Amino acid sequence: MRSTKTIHVISAHAEGEVGDVIVGGVQPPPGETIWDQRAFIAQDQTLRNFVLNEPRGGVFRHVNLLVPPKHPEADAAFIIMEPEDTPPMSGSNSICVSTVLLDGGIIPMQEPETRMTLEAPGGLVRVRAVCRNGKAERIFVRNLPSFADKISVPLEVPNIGTLTVDTAYGGDSFVVVDAAALGFGIVEDEARDIARIGVAITNAANEQLGFTHPQNPDWNHISFCAFCGPMEKTDTGLSGKSAVAVQPGKVDRSPTGTAVSARMALMAAKGQMTVGDTFEAISIIGSRFTGRIVEQTNVGDRAAITPEISGRGWITGTHQHMLDPDDPWPGGYKLSDTWGV
Repeated sequence: MRSTKTIHVISAHAEGEVGDVIVGGVQPPPGETIWDQRAFIAQDQTLRNFVLNEPRGGVFRHVNLLVPPKHPEADAAFIIMEPEDTPPMSGSNSICVSTVLLDGGIIPMQEPETRMTLEAPGGLVRVRAVCRNGKAERIFVRNLPSFADKISVPLEVPNIGTLTVDTAYGGDSFVVVDAAALGFGIVEDEARDIARIGVAITNAANEQLGFTHPQNPDWNHISFCAFCGPMEKTDTGLSGKSAVAVQPGKVDRSPTGTAVSARMALMAAKGQMTVGDTFEAISIIGSRFTGRIVEQTNVGDRAAITPEISGRGWITGTHQHMLDPDDPWPGGYKLSDTWGV
């Protein structure tokens, strides 16, 4: 087999959402910080195109690059590549990375619990993994500080009308809408419409509302639209369905850890949750993440929470992505039938 490059990948998913992990074959990108390295990957596009575009990737795929950490407290660092963005943090991807690090033997597993610190582009995240029989069975991630941005503001969406929405940050930026108000019960056969309408809402929110992180001016857009179902009280706290539309037009198969964090920040701001309360988010395929408010904090001059999210991850295979020197599409390709471009 001829190849001008060979990239080694351990594939995984977290509660249904793909989060592959590059474990070899790629040099760390230039940059003094993980954020700088993230910016290089986002601007350069070479690695993103190779692993995310067809024929190796697809709109459903997220890929994480393991890099040496910059922070002295971190055990490992990772850069997240999503279909359109290279974000500060991702809940499902952090669970996939943690699962690969432990189940793959990259970081020694301690039973019944392994603790480690990961460095995401947006900052440090503390991980606690419940382990048994050589398997990381459940991953708990203490996420980046999360906060409400705008609450109950009008948004005009073409061909839909005026909606009342919230915006928030949970390690990534969201516009949050009431699923029932748009006629959605968050069931599997609604996925195509949720993706299409969600992208339209996200685009409208960026045009009309905008977003600026108070401590990271580089993150100045809204990434996702979260469709949130009604909340129910349970024996352990609150529970509700949700679906997140991801650019350029897909629905997250998992409950989306950053969306759980953003939703808890909104509920804290509205007086619906406080420190110690838990929230179970249920995805469009029925998978679940559990969120908990660990503490109150601040991000700049904004009131914020420190959330913890938990879920399960599984390794699905190993791959070696190669490039034949005669391949006429070395950077892959995208078509609008699936990519929506």
